[in-house]
Amino acid sequence: MPKYQAIYRVKVLEKILNFTLGTICIMEKSEDLLLNRITSLPEILNGKPTIRGIRFLVSDVLEMLASGMKDEEILEQHPVLQQEDIQASLLYASLKMRNTVVIHAA
Repeated sequence: MPKYQAIYRVKVLEKILNFTLGTICIMEKSEDLLLNRITSLPEILNGKPTIRGIRFLVSDVLEMLASGMKDEEILEQHPVLQQEDIQASLLYASLKMRNTVVIHAA
């Protein structure tokens, strides 16, 4: 789907719902792959964002980074995580802070 079609569809949806969805973001394929690592399922930790549905919260990764831990330290202490999980957590947080609507194009 071309970018202009995706943006048009969001604008039409905003008019129908009578509110603004937020920043429109057309994801690059690499970013889309990263965001697919983040899951929010009601049956896992009450729907909080987790890494690949394995009961490891995105917020935990962010807190470790904020405390000054290096990626290598996090991965060493938590072998269930992968480098891409850390990148996905940062991307997810960035998008949430900007109130971004993610459009998954076919």
